[in-house]
Amino acid sequence: MIKPDIISILQNKITRIPLENSTNILVGPITLPVNLDGETVTFKWYNWLNTTDAELLGDNSKATAALISKLPSMSLADGQQSSVLVYGDFEGSDEALIRMHSICHTGDIFGSKRCDCGFQLHQSMKMIVEHGSGALFYLANHEGRGIGLFSKSLAYLLQEEGYDTVEANLELGFSDDSRNYEEAISVLQHLRHKPVTLITNNPKKLEALKTAGMNAVKRVPLWGDVSSFNEKYLRTKVARSGHLEAVKEANPIVGRLAK
Repeated sequence: MIKPDIISILQNKITRIPLENSTNILVGPITLPVNLDGETVTFKWYNWLNTTDAELLGDNSKATAALISKLPSMSLADGQQSSVLVYGDFEGSDEALIRMHSICHTGDIFGSKRCDCGFQLHQSMKMIVEHGSGALFYLANHEGRGIGLFSKSLAYLLQEEGYDTVEANLELGFSDDSRNYEEAISVLQHLRHKPVTLITNNPKKLEALKTAGMNAVKRVPLWGDVSSFNEKYLRTKVARSGHLEAVKEANPIVGRLAK
C-alpha cells in the first residue's frame, strides 16, 4: 500500500501532456544547484515519461498511485547501453585502476551539486591517466542506484520533503541499491586478467568483483566536492548504505564527513 503522503507530494509535481497517440507524464520542477564555471547556479529540472498506458493518464491521485506501483516493473533503467574507457596498457600492465561508475544524468551532464557523481567521474579519469593504465566503466542502467532517471526524479521530490536517499527509493517500491555488475565484470574479465585496484568508496563493488573471481584486493577512496547541497546525501551513503567513511587526515576537503 502506497502511503497517502507519498502520493500527495508527487501528485502536485506531476503534469500530463497529451500528444496525438500518447501522453507525456512530466515531473517537476525539481531544484537543481549546478556548478557552472565555478559558480553555483540554481536550475529547475524536469523529467518526462512517454506512455500509452491508460491507467497512468488520469490527472488524479489514483493515476499517480498506479504510476508509483508500476515503477519497479517498468525497467526504466534499461533504455541505454553501457561502455568503458580504457587507458594505457590495460591488458598487460602489472597494476591498473578501474572505476565502476553509475550513470548520473544530473551530476555527470548538468554538474548537479546534489551528489558527488560528476566530480567522481572526472576525478577518476584523471587518476587513471596519472596512474598510467586503467579503465572507467560507465554503467548506463545504474541511474539512481538502478531505479532509472524518471524514478530518480520522483525520489528527488521526496528528498526535498525530508526523506533521505535510501528512504526515497524504498518508498517508491525499490530496494536501497538494485545495481548489478555482472555485465561490466564480464567485460572486465575479457579485457584484463591481472589484478586491479578499484576506485570506490563502496565495499559492495569490491565484493562483487571478488565474488566473480577477479583479483581485486585493493581499493582507492574517492571523496570530494562536498557542499551544503550534498552533505546529507554523502552522510547517508556512510550511515545507511555501507560506504567506507572519509578519512579526515587523508583529505581535508572531506574532513567534516568523518566527524
